[in-house]
Amino acid sequence: MDRMIGVIGGSGLYEIAGLEDPRWQRVETPFGPPSDEILTGRLEGVEMAFLPRHGRGHVHTPTSVPYRANIFALKALGVTDVVAVSAVGSLKEAYAPGDFLIVDQFIDRTFAREKSFFGAGLVGHVPFAHPVCPELSALCAGAAMLGGARIHHGGTYVAMEGPQFSTLAESRLYRSWGADVIGMTAMPEAKLAREAELCYACVAMITDYDCWHPDHDAVHVAQVMATAQANAGRARALIAALPGLIAAEAKGCACGRALDGAIMTAPSRRDPGMVARLSPILGRVLKG
Repeated sequence: MDRMIGVIGGSGLYEIAGLEDPRWQRVETPFGPPSDEILTGRLEGVEMAFLPRHGRGHVHTPTSVPYRANIFALKALGVTDVVAVSAVGSLKEAYAPGDFLIVDQFIDRTFAREKSFFGAGLVGHVPFAHPVCPELSALCAGAAMLGGARIHHGGTYVAMEGPQFSTLAESRLYRSWGADVIGMTAMPEAKLAREAELCYACVAMITDYDCWHPDHDAVHVAQVMATAQANAGRARALIAALPGLIAAEAKGCACGRALDGAIMTAPSRRDPGMVARLSPILGRVLKG
């Protein structure tokens, strides 16, 4: 099966040199509109889709991002591999602002977001012990190194609700848990990608030391944005290098079979409305 890369990130990541036939598309979903129109095109022969997570002009808070609509829209367009690029704070001295971390675990501390496509009338439970695609994550690490980024392989991302930054006590607590970075947007994005049977990788761009570091002041938006803008060039280089790597890699992961045995509701008891809404992305397992 041909692969299509979907990139979820901030402004600037869709300004990729060499993108052929670029077109902004409006996609309707049963969960309302996604964060913005989606830019599609081809890069080095690989189909690409770019979705501004907060919308162009940054109109969505971390809580108001329509995560279900975003993942649904990407899947409906034919995306197979989702690369999520997120600004984060560092909880470790060794992970400095400007570094990139390829996330392999999450701690979900969000509480005000819809986290599943499933619900009453159609119940499903997907495995999530290993929440990212190891193959896609490795490709992202390779692409980031080609782009000149300083990379850390593997780490735990604490997802907080926001939009406020952490208190000092919270920051110290997360450090005591052994977490590596903290952000506001990876959840429930990663969970929904798993339910949609998409490969998902999270590239965390470190912008600050949160507020635990004794030699750094509390986090300020201006500081975060300045470092994020400096990171943007390396992130664009990562995205530009990824199609060449992914086209040469045979897909051997199990992400596309994540729903095998996951749906609990008997076919005769499934809500027909939910089945109809979700069939565009879950049709493989809703035919029985």
